[in-house]
Amino acid sequence: MTHGRQPEYRRRLEDYIRENARPADKFSHQPRLYALATQLAEGRVFDDDVVYAAAWLHDLGVFVGHRPEDPSRLSLWDHAAYAIEKTPKLLQEFGFPAGKIPAVLDAIRTHLPSARPASLEATLLRDADILEQLGVVAILRTVSKTGRDTRFIRFSDALKVLRRNAEELPGQLHLDSARRRAVPRVKALRAFLEAAEAESGGIAW
Repeated sequence: MTHGRQPEYRRRLEDYIRENARPADKFSHQPRLYALATQLAEGRVFDDDVVYAAAWLHDLGVFVGHRPEDPSRLSLWDHAAYAIEKTPKLLQEFGFPAGKIPAVLDAIRTHLPSARPASLEATLLRDADILEQLGVVAILRTVSKTGRDTRFIRFSDALKVLRRNAEELPGQLHLDSARRRAVPRVKALRAFLEAAEAESGGIAW
């Protein structure tokens, strides 16, 4: 892990993401994800540089200005592949340790729930990203996309994704530390879904 003075690359990386994260609410996911990933380690030794860089850059391809705007192209868009393509040059410009860039790319490549990470750093990132798709944070992040994301035309689209997350994602967590943290998040998410269904009175959203 990295101790002592904050490396300069971190300030430059945060400034870059703050400037490029559009819509602006997408910015908060990065610092939250990094903090959660480090918490999941629970004393295990990991490369903090790798987790930090991967957490801040993994979603670069979802930002407006980086992703396609044409709906047909966007529906086929691989945001992780885009981040992998752009990350090496960015990290070199920011002064990130060159020898650690491959590990950052590996963590970005395997951050999706369907992936199987090979390193602790990649596992920390992946499980933290899954937790971000559960609980109250997930509700805010998902519902806010309604009407501005091609996947979420109506509230029913957001509810469908949240329902699937609650059913499928907890079982895909690798770390015990993540599974424990998932329990209250899933409980909150299911309570929200039940309330939404009850309050709608059977009327489609």
